[in-house]
Amino acid sequence: MTFRPRPTPASIRPTGQRGVTLLGLVFWAVVISMTALVAMRVLPTINEFATIKRIVTKIAAEGGSTVPEIRAAFERAKNIEYSIQSISGKDLDVTKDNDRVVVSFAYDKEIELFGPVSLLIKYRGRSQ
Repeated sequence: MTFRPRPTPASIRPTGQRGVTLLGLVFWAVVISMTALVAMRVLPTINEFATIKRIVTKIAAEGGSTVPEIRAAFERAKNIEYSIQSISGKDLDVTKDNDRVVVSFAYDKEIELFGPVSLLIKYRGRSQ
């Protein structure tokens, strides 16, 4: 009869333990959930900014000749687009640059995250 020694824990697992501890799991869960919260709150405001920029560029290209005409065209487009709530036609700055109409706008958007913590985004844009 041949004698075999019992395997020791070191010989069973020569590479050591692998995996995530409970503390590591909680840490990553908090990081991922905070990132998702910020993304869910910020993405609608980015969509609103892109819509405003698209409308302003379209209005400047179509060529309204007076400031009231451009502002009225923006208000008509705003009534069609449901996502625009942060700006109105009176907030547009209309100028001329080398016989070309340039429409610019600027507004601040404050997003409440939780409790007293808020995120302030300053949007600025102009027609091409």
